[in-house]
Amino acid sequence: MIRIISLAVGAFFSLALLFAFGTGAYNYVTEPPAKTAEKVYGKHPKHLDLASNGIFGKFDEAQLQRGFAVYQNVCASCHSISRVAYRDLGKLGYNEAEVKAIAAKATITAKDPLTGEMKDRPGLPADKFPPVVYAGKGTPPDLSLITKARHGGAAYVYSLLTGYENQPAEVVKHFPDAKTPDGMFYNPYFASLNLAMPPPISSDGQVTYSDGTVATKDQMAQDVAAFLVWTAEPELEQRHQTGLWWIGFLIFATTLAYMSYRNIWAEKKGH
Repeated sequence: MIRIISLAVGAFFSLALLFAFGTGAYNYVTEPPAKTAEKVYGKHPKHLDLASNGIFGKFDEAQLQRGFAVYQNVCASCHSISRVAYRDLGKLGYNEAEVKAIAAKATITAKDPLTGEMKDRPGLPADKFPPVVYAGKGTPPDLSLITKARHGGAAYVYSLLTGYENQPAEVVKHFPDAKTPDGMFYNPYFASLNLAMPPPISSDGQVTYSDGTVATKDQMAQDVAAFLVWTAEPELEQRHQTGLWWIGFLIFATTLAYMSYRNIWAEKKGH
């Protein structure tokens, strides 16, 4: 009896699931979702080929240093990277003196060990980048994990930075409510097409690279995107190396197990 009841309950829920699926599919076909400006004119991130891409990916140290220069000179006034410590910059190829000099330019509010009072002091390598105090409307997102938090990762960052354009007339023609408001900027790679942030990278040569690389807008966008991949996952190279090691070990172990199996059962299979 219990078995019959169980089968009946299972059949009921299966039929209910099929009915719900069929109803949803029918409604989608007969009454498809209304088109929006975001769905029609929004764009997927452009492809970005970085040295860190793929399972064999490794960071390009020179590019990371260029990306940090872009962050310092373009992004740092509004966006923080509060999960990164100054001493972490040593992994980008900066020596100890350079790290200390970079940290010393920051003002850190910390407790005085002698008085216990909160005081401002120059940054130290052990300090993390301080959060940005923004007096405008809202606080821009922290960029430490932005390539993990946004679909498309580094490609999204690169596309957004290079995607500013004048709003096409056809957008307003078909979707009057999507007109870019005054004080905002049109960017098809942004979720709502319009954002308050003006183009951060507005002209070639906005940053001077110490390695002599020509700082075009496209180059700067690529470099800072690569740098933000590093801030989000500085252990990426080690993770790739560990993963490859384990894959090799599993292949070896599987091969060894198969050969042992063939050797042990060879005679018995012969009989």
